[in-house]
This record gives sequence, C-alpha cells and structure tokens, in this order.
Amino acid sequence: MTQRLEPGDAAPGFTLTSADGDDVSLDSLHGKRVVLYFYPAAMTPGCTKQACDFRDNLAALTGKGITVLGVSKDKPAKLRQFAERDALTFPLLSDEDLEVHKAYGVYGEKQNYGKTIMGVIRSTFVIDPDGKIEKAFYNVRATGHVARLLKELGVS
Repeated sequence: MTQRLEPGDAAPGFTLTSADGDDVSLDSLHGKRVVLYFYPAAMTPGCTKQACDFRDNLAALTGKGITVLGVSKDKPAKLRQFAERDALTFPLLSDEDLEVHKAYGVYGEKQNYGKTIMGVIRSTFVIDPDGKIEKAFYNVRATGHVARLLKELGVS
C-alpha cells in the first residue's frame, strides 16, 4: 500500500502536461492555495459529475485565490476532448505513468463492485501557499464532494 499524505506533509512536486499541451508544475503555483484532485478516467459518469461540480463552483474557489487542478492517467488528447465536451475551464493534467498518483498515495488497491483491484483512488488535496498538505481526502465520492470541500474551505 502506498503511503498516504497527512496535513503538514510537504506536497510532492510535479510537472505534468495539460489538456492544452502546456506543462504545469506545482512549483509555479508556490504562494497560492491549490485544490489538486485525482479522478479515475475522463468522460466517465462519476468523473464527469465531479469535474462539472468543480466547473460550476470555480468562480467561488478562484474568488478565494484557490487554483483547481484535475489529474488523471488519461492522455492529453483525451483530456482535451473532456474539457471541450463539458466546458471545463480549469487545467486537466495527464499523469500517464502514474508517478504523481503514487507520490500522493492515490494509486493502489481499491474495492470495485466487491472485488479488490489496483486502480486510481478518487482523492482531493488542498495544498497551502507554502507547498504543504492542508487537507487530504481519500476515497471521496464523486457526488457531493465539491459541496463538502467548499464547506471545509469556508467558500460560499
């Protein structure tokens, strides 16, 4: 089992390619609060619901100075289709080799329809302006998670 991150831990650094083909690094966001969420697969029902919830609440989050980044193992071309199809206006990042997933402890054994499989564990992290984990949520549900996150962050 991969080590899980806890509040106060340093957020693992990364540079990943976005749906637009740009490189996005955590270092470039130093000094900002970041919501980094990992989801299993673009264009699936649960992941679409979650991404659209972030999209619909993006103004409230950015209004509080929070940057939202979504990460999956999908190729940038698929992420671009996902962003275009659902009008997603925050960066979707590709981690095809799962290195960043593993660094955050979000790739491992999980239950799927009663079977134990290896896969992406839907998770969200809030990273503070100093690059430390402020909040870590593992095994979140796609539905209702963004509303819970907004409440936790005091964003209305």
